[in-house]
Amino acid sequence: MQRRSRLLRAVLGASAAVLAVALAGCASTTADPGFPPQQPGGFPSDVTARLTAAVTDAIGQSGGSAGIVGVWAPWAGSWTTAIGTTTRGGSTPVTPSMTFRIGQLTTPMTCTVLLELVDDGTVQLDDPVSKWLPGLVGVGGVTLRELCQNTSGIGDYAAQLHGEFLANPTRYWPPLELASDGIATARTGSPGARYAPSQTNAVLVGMALQNATDSNWQQLYSSRVFSRLDMSASTLPDNGVLTVPGEHPAGYAAALDAAGAPLCDQVREVTALSPSMGWTAAGVVSNVPDLKAFAQALAGGSLLSSRSADAQNTTVGAGSSWLGYGLGVQVVGPLRGGAAAVPGYLTAMYADPSSGLTIVAAVNNSTPGAGFAQGLAQRLASIVSKVPAVKKGAKAVAALPWSEDQAVAAMKAAAPCPTPAAK
Repeated sequence: MQRRSRLLRAVLGASAAVLAVALAGCASTTADPGFPPQQPGGFPSDVTARLTAAVTDAIGQSGGSAGIVGVWAPWAGSWTTAIGTTTRGGSTPVTPSMTFRIGQLTTPMTCTVLLELVDDGTVQLDDPVSKWLPGLVGVGGVTLRELCQNTSGIGDYAAQLHGEFLANPTRYWPPLELASDGIATARTGSPGARYAPSQTNAVLVGMALQNATDSNWQQLYSSRVFSRLDMSASTLPDNGVLTVPGEHPAGYAAALDAAGAPLCDQVREVTALSPSMGWTAAGVVSNVPDLKAFAQALAGGSLLSSRSADAQNTTVGAGSSWLGYGLGVQVVGPLRGGAAAVPGYLTAMYADPSSGLTIVAAVNNSTPGAGFAQGLAQRLASIVSKVPAVKKGAKAVAALPWSEDQAVAAMKAAAPCPTPAAK
């Protein structure tokens, strides 16, 4: 087991390295991101064709059957699409409102709830984790802030258990078991020393805030995020709910060999899955319209006081000079949001608070990993960033620190099991 885990970590680390190189007031009751007004209508036909090609490429490269995407450029127009079918080899088309598992895009929701609780005085951002989880071994010296900024030094349970999740997708995983597995792995540094992504962090935030509020996370997400943004399709399913709520595409993933490498001839449907394997790190189900609302609220800080919004967007280095990480928020050039992988689905959501550019994307095969979804979002952003403003003086997105060609190359490098070309 230890040998397999080491090899799996090596494979995941190598994949991430390839992608990195290639590529104070009270919050208002009604959230308003304050983004520029959206220009009505769509994009020119040549732009739409390029966007369609990008999504179609992503479906084939990932080995999935469907892509569901929304792109909003306030200065120029918007575009939403659903390409493909709900199953591999099937005939039922996907639709733009279908739901999917959003994986680690759950984490910024969890950290936003933390910051709302800071705003109302329930907790403090620099509370030690041990204050809310007394007796838990291995969290000494770690604060709630460091959990959400991925600077706790605590290892990632998801990297250790990825193979187990794929082999046993419907198994129930208690939060304490996930946290304990992460704490038991080798530390990535002392608290506050460096950025190292770990889903264990968000699970620990989930455990701590349940104790602080005496509420479950269905209640916390509903009252503090979903209802405030009219995210009617979003939910954290109960642990016993193994299906994806609502109409949805099936989810797929390649099985892994003993070294953790994907077996491209053994792609499995993993739609039935226990939300417990992700919980407050990766358990939420949503759709493109809801993620648009959340991405813009996240980027604009509209659910938080100005002080907490500033704290959320204060970043540490996370790779290249244009990559950073705040409190549950990835910063990619001018864009704020994140990318995610959960067995069956890859997702990404990003928004630019200055220009209003917003990208949401999902494909239904998780084999290439979260970096692939980030690459798709970057490719889409690159395409629309060059569309001229319809009205004189409208603010367009600033120059992006990557090109479409670089995003294409990164996606290709990250995709081990593309759909074979038709003969």
